[in-house]
Amino acid sequence: MPLIQSTNSDARVGFLFNHDHLHQIAHSAPIAFELSRRNPQLNVILLASTTAQLDYLREMSQRFPGAQCQYQLLRLPTALRLPALALDPLMPYTRVATLLANRAQFAELDVLVVPEKTSLLLRSHFGLRKLKFVHTRHGAGDREVGFNRSSGQFDLVLMSGPKIRDRLQAAGALREDGYAIVGYAKFDLLRDAPPPPKLFDNDRQTVVYNPHFSPRLSSWYRDGLDILDYFYHSKRYNLIFAPHVMLFRKRFQISLERLRIDRPGQIPQRYRACPHLLIDTGSARSVDMTYTRAADLYLGDASSQIYEFLQQPRPCVFVNAQNSAWQNDVNYSHWQAGPVINDVAQLDTTLDAAFRQHADWLPRQQQLFAYSFDFGAQRSSVRGADAIRTFLQQSALA
Repeated sequence: MPLIQSTNSDARVGFLFNHDHLHQIAHSAPIAFELSRRNPQLNVILLASTTAQLDYLREMSQRFPGAQCQYQLLRLPTALRLPALALDPLMPYTRVATLLANRAQFAELDVLVVPEKTSLLLRSHFGLRKLKFVHTRHGAGDREVGFNRSSGQFDLVLMSGPKIRDRLQAAGALREDGYAIVGYAKFDLLRDAPPPPKLFDNDRQTVVYNPHFSPRLSSWYRDGLDILDYFYHSKRYNLIFAPHVMLFRKRFQISLERLRIDRPGQIPQRYRACPHLLIDTGSARSVDMTYTRAADLYLGDASSQIYEFLQQPRPCVFVNAQNSAWQNDVNYSHWQAGPVINDVAQLDTTLDAAFRQHADWLPRQQQLFAYSFDFGAQRSSVRGADAIRTFLQQSALA
């Protein structure tokens, strides 16, 4: 397909990466690279808040030859950096301060593309009323926070599949002319990827345990150490403990949707030293689908990574540590992909049954995946780039 030529070389499209970790980058960076190489006269600017993010972006760009993005590191003045050590473990202080401190750079853009919602503060509180916002979202999960009122405040929302459209529409947060279903750009990074590495020097079946960080949703705070202890003593299974990368980033975790506070605590050294346990609380492997591809079974609660795991359907087990009435709750739709346990004492028999009876769960897993992701002939990052290009044209920005 020929490249689309911009009619306005002054159009400036920023892609913002402003988080404590790398986990959101793959949801929008592939779109940025495709937008750049398919529209070489557009100014596509990648704005990152850490050098680690910039390095990750530059490494990822090698998979998109011909991309001509600009890279900018957002600075935080010393006066704003000083409170970060005390406040970041409790709240997203640095993220918000970075927005405020770099307001002038954002004001020079025509469009800002983001995978999160905090950036909307630039419009609502920091005076950038004319700046257009595009939301790529990150993940394709079912948590209610992904479909709240702020989800409807973007000028364009790029969606992975019809589920996102239907949920936003049901929440009254969907503009009929403000969305495009484009698939899941993160999956594009698996094209031509080698098989996942062999992570254990044995032939046991491998389970990935992927608890969320939210105290209101996660199984970690009540059951996590008991789960690690079960696998520590297991003679049958390996365990990859790869929680949401934010779980151990703060001394206290706070659920704002329905207020709850808890401490993640520490992981005992005996688990880290066990040869059939792999503990990874935040490396690049924990966000690039290495572990969801390498495991034979998914064990979790509310993380959207369940849907990345289901790209290749395999057994799943879910831990209901909150005693949630989940059966008819759309926010727990992914729990239809496998058995749900209320007590870690059920883990042994449930894991065994999940493997033996996976064929019974397979049709529902395939339905959940197809409803969450729409894939066409073109790669998702290309569809996302073309959707932004169309938005620019319709907004008279290109």
